[in-house]
Amino acid sequence: MILLLFGPPGCGKGTQSRLLSQWLSIPAVSTGDMLRTEAESGSELGRQLAAILATGSYVSDDLVNRIVLSQLDRLSGGLILDGYPRTVEQARFLDAALSQRGLPPPVAVTLRVPEEVIVARLSSRSQCSNCRRVFNLADHPAPYCAECGAPLIQRSDDRPDVIQRRLLTYHEKTRPVLDYYRSHTHEVDGNQHPDIVFQAILRAVGGANGASG
Repeated sequence: MILLLFGPPGCGKGTQSRLLSQWLSIPAVSTGDMLRTEAESGSELGRQLAAILATGSYVSDDLVNRIVLSQLDRLSGGLILDGYPRTVEQARFLDAALSQRGLPPPVAVTLRVPEEVIVARLSSRSQCSNCRRVFNLADHPAPYCAECGAPLIQRSDDRPDVIQRRLLTYHEKTRPVLDYYRSHTHEVDGNQHPDIVFQAILRAVGGANGASG
């Protein structure tokens, strides 16, 4: 199974991606985390990415496609993609890449969350500087990660001005992708407890009893 998770920034894709990866025993890839890791590397490419990410803009299709292609080439079972594809061009690239490898079309899930909830979530979250785990300050006010103990940071793209830009970019760029995948997309209410959202996704994709690929 190639599972695509869609939804605006802050809708809980990262949390659900982690839960689904554990349940389905397939890897989860966050293109955003991969890009942020490169942006922090200090390389020439990393500096370019850092400037783009700090403004809430999208990275070029070509670069993101190359990152995802490297994951498909290592694929031995299923895969969860969080944050990809974000444009119709990326979606077409993914479909062609899967077809060339004899893999079935992806299954897509969209998480619906009201915009005011999104803004509140993003404004009050922190992220581990090491393992990338995301925490809500209301639930986890400590300055250190509960998983690995590393310091927590606020992402540069979680500033209020950047949040609005990210949401606008999402609606402009990603909405057409949802139309592209409309025939095999499942919508789930993401404005619930993460465990309830998780169970709803499993029911939607037919994996309530577990799966391995």
